[in-house]
Amino acid sequence: MLSSCVRLVPATVRLVQSSICITSRSFMDLKALLSSLNDFASLSFAESWDNVGLLVEPSPPHTVNILFLTNDLTEEVMEEALQKKADLILSYHPPIFRPLKQITWKSWKERLVIRALENRVGIYSPHTAYDAAPQGVNNWLAKGLGACTSSPIHPSKAPNYPTEGTHRIEFSVNHTQDLEKVMSVVKGIGDVSVTSFSARIDNEEQTRISLNCTQKALMQVVAFLSQNRQLYQKTEILSLEKPLLLQTGMGRLCTLDESVSLATMIERIKRHLKLSHLRLALGVGRTLESEIKVVALCAGSGSSVLQGVEADLYLTGEMSHHDVLHATSQGINVILCEHSNTERGFLSDLQDMLRVHLENKVDIILSETDRDPLCVV
Repeated sequence: MLSSCVRLVPATVRLVQSSICITSRSFMDLKALLSSLNDFASLSFAESWDNVGLLVEPSPPHTVNILFLTNDLTEEVMEEALQKKADLILSYHPPIFRPLKQITWKSWKERLVIRALENRVGIYSPHTAYDAAPQGVNNWLAKGLGACTSSPIHPSKAPNYPTEGTHRIEFSVNHTQDLEKVMSVVKGIGDVSVTSFSARIDNEEQTRISLNCTQKALMQVVAFLSQNRQLYQKTEILSLEKPLLLQTGMGRLCTLDESVSLATMIERIKRHLKLSHLRLALGVGRTLESEIKVVALCAGSGSSVLQGVEADLYLTGEMSHHDVLHATSQGINVILCEHSNTERGFLSDLQDMLRVHLENKVDIILSETDRDPLCVV
């Protein structure tokens, strides 16, 4: 009897421990998680042509215990995500890009949607938002070059204007009675903010009026000013620009602290991307011993981003045959690593960054089956 009791005590302890593990498991509500992901890298950074954000949403409420990271969401990767009990898949490339006309079992992308919904798994894609982010894919790719300074090739603009409206109109008013009339009219136009200040123009005291307004309000203000030739002749119209965001944008132009040979740069890139082979096109007049000081890079397909950029080397995943010919004719070396090979390694860094950003509230798992569909044989 005594030995039997002794065996029961550890069993009871194990049950209590199991209960504690289950009840203390961290999770986040899907909406809260999406908000945190947007804080990490705003979807407003994404290109206008892209399809980013939450692509598949299970019926609410939906909580996320396991966040599953992959570069491409294939059927093989989906099977892995389901086996690992993922609640949300973060797929860098959007598995849904063009509109789906039906959701059937006929095509692999439709099957992904069906399986996600049947198993209550959300699908989220950041794509070019992570390309542009200061701590994103292109920043990670630049780390393989060695010590360097870098800046975006195509800087991103802030999502909003620094002030209300898209245009600024400035004009001068000479007399007090005119000022009262003008202020009364412009303040009656919607979507207009008005400021005024004293100015001395041609040795004459005047009041300078400055309006910030929308495109629609601009036409109304101009119509009013055109009725008064004296006001209209002193009018300046400025188109406001959204401010550029620091270290945010597509591609990176990297200047090495110390020049290295092309052969050395090739080995650095192979090591960083964990590749045994890559593709190289030598620029006209260049050799493996040619010095590399400036590198223009773009993860994925970089032709449109790199076009016309002055550099010793272009680094990207893929470029068209004719774009490579054009670059090499300018003496620019080109290294191609296949599309997703220039992106996938970032996911490991992303896993670490999101653990900190999300305060370890969810488990973050990297796909083990995700891989580039092309290999050198």
